[in-house]
Amino acid sequence: MTLPAPASAPAPVLAAPPGAAGGVATVPAAGQAVGSAPLRRALRVRTVPGWIRLLTGLAVAAVLVLFATVSIGVGHARDGLRVIGHTAGPQVVATADLYFALSDMDAQVAAVLLTGAESGFGPGRQAMLDRYDERRSQADRAVLQAADLASDDATEQMTVQTLLDGLGRYERLAARALLLDEQSGHAAGPPPQAVLDVYRQATDLMRLDLLPKAYNLTLDSGTIVRHAYLGELSAVQQGRIWVGVAGGLALLALIVLQVFLSRGFRRTFNVPALVATVVVGALTVAAFAVLQHEGGVLRDAKEDGFNSVLALSRARAIGNTLHGDESRYLLDPQRADTYEQVYLDKSQAVLYVPAGNLDKYYAAVNDRVSGGKKDFLGFFGGEAARLSLPGQGQAFEEVLRRYQAFQRNDQRIRQLATGGSRRAAVGQAMGPAFASYDEALVKLTSLHHQAFESAVREGDDALGGWNWVPPAAALAVILLVLIGVRPRLAEYR
Repeated sequence: MTLPAPASAPAPVLAAPPGAAGGVATVPAAGQAVGSAPLRRALRVRTVPGWIRLLTGLAVAAVLVLFATVSIGVGHARDGLRVIGHTAGPQVVATADLYFALSDMDAQVAAVLLTGAESGFGPGRQAMLDRYDERRSQADRAVLQAADLASDDATEQMTVQTLLDGLGRYERLAARALLLDEQSGHAAGPPPQAVLDVYRQATDLMRLDLLPKAYNLTLDSGTIVRHAYLGELSAVQQGRIWVGVAGGLALLALIVLQVFLSRGFRRTFNVPALVATVVVGALTVAAFAVLQHEGGVLRDAKEDGFNSVLALSRARAIGNTLHGDESRYLLDPQRADTYEQVYLDKSQAVLYVPAGNLDKYYAAVNDRVSGGKKDFLGFFGGEAARLSLPGQGQAFEEVLRRYQAFQRNDQRIRQLATGGSRRAAVGQAMGPAFASYDEALVKLTSLHHQAFESAVREGDDALGGWNWVPPAAALAVILLVLIGVRPRLAEYR
């Protein structure tokens, strides 16, 4: 007897977990992806195409970071050169020229009034008047440049405006004093009291109001350059470090990608990735070198150029006031003691040595210069502390010798005046001692000015092409990387 086959057992019904729709559990079909989206992405990264995409993305990101750091560093270098070499720096020097022009205007007026109607003293009356007109035009131009520099500062704008107004008042007083002097026709020496009264108003306005304002304007403008220099130099130095770090990371990412492609596909090199690595290395080295060079250029332009030009320009302007004080000492005997003390104070600003009076100062200057000593301060002390340019040492020694001769000449002027030989003292004051010293100082200043312009020009030349080199290199590297990995990814399609 044949038994019937047993009926197949019914499939068990699984209870749905609480909350399941319809009370029936769903079972994933064979081959269906399992897990959440992050898990699926993790599984894709573990595949060869996933790793290629990951390493490629890291390499591209590192290259973009390198491009950004290079561009920022080069931008700071360019901004520093622009401020120091093309905008604020030259304008600051122009404000120093303003102080020089104003001081020389008053010195020329004092010399004209001192020589009177007589000829044979110095360059002559007409030449001194022509120089006065030249300095007046120079002062007008310098005021306009100072106004441009102070365009964003309300306080400095007010200073420039009051300076301009005061200059107009001085010119009117000086013109009146010169007219009265010409009408008097006096001999060399102190002019009539009426002339002297008007000139006192003019010179007091110049010495006590205009020159201090011009000097403070130069200091304020110099602060702008100093802050810009320190900020941009620091940014360039930090940019150099960041370029090195970013370049190293980009090279590491490309090398890892190269090794992965070489080992995974049994090829010696991936040529596009290798070329990209070479380009990144070249860009990193070149950018690092350029930023290091620009940091040195900024430092040279500021310290060997701008600082010295500004300091020596101030020294020259004060030298003009020293020469004017000699004339005023002879021009106004009632104020002779005041002008003598003012002369000593200004001389100490140029070359400082401990001295309580002029006689001790003359002796101290002779001791330092004749003995070849550099233990002095003042504007010349700063110059002596940094003798780094070719020919600077010889030029500075010449300035010191002629400054010594100028001080000896001043000593002789005062000896003649106190001895009653005022006319001889006038001839001594109008002699060549100051002009010789001023000429040597101009030559020394021109060395620093040439160094300043050379450093700025060298910096500009070194940055030529760096507007397009970083983006072009970054784009080329990214394209090479994509070209290199594309055939490997295509093998998995």
